[in-house]
Amino acid sequence: MIRPFASSRRAYVRVVRASAWYDLVVTAGFATPWTYALVHGALSSLGDASGLGALPERDVIQTLYANLMGSVVVVWALLRIVRPLPAHGLLDGVARTLFAAWQAYALAHGAPRWLWLFLVVEVAFGIVQLVPWCRARRSGLAAEAAGPAVGQPLGVETP
Repeated sequence: MIRPFASSRRAYVRVVRASAWYDLVVTAGFATPWTYALVHGALSSLGDASGLGALPERDVIQTLYANLMGSVVVVWALLRIVRPLPAHGLLDGVARTLFAAWQAYALAHGAPRWLWLFLVVEVAFGIVQLVPWCRARRSGLAAEAAGPAVGQPLGVETP
């Protein structure tokens, strides 16, 4: 059987884990109202000082949505750190595509320009995690990986 992911599985799983560590570091501060207040203040101060724009004043709904996003991303990051699987990279790549789309939308509608830094990272990790799946799909192997062998790399048979 052809194994397009077999030789690079370890490298791919390292990317999945690295993207998870990035997410954990960047979003942990969003997970609680108290840490979000600190992150909000720091991002606003840095954006204001650098001329890249400050965040709007914090309110209870903004804090709620920041906490919801932070909580979900922290849990998702922990899963990928503890049990990184190729399928997690596929799903994370899809999520990053969505995050990048919404960040681009926010930037087009006046969000602080420092958001570009996060957008670039989202796009980079998204590309690195999705390209192997796209290549395998083109070669006809993605259907094999989508079978019952959940989490197995493309082209690898289950015992």
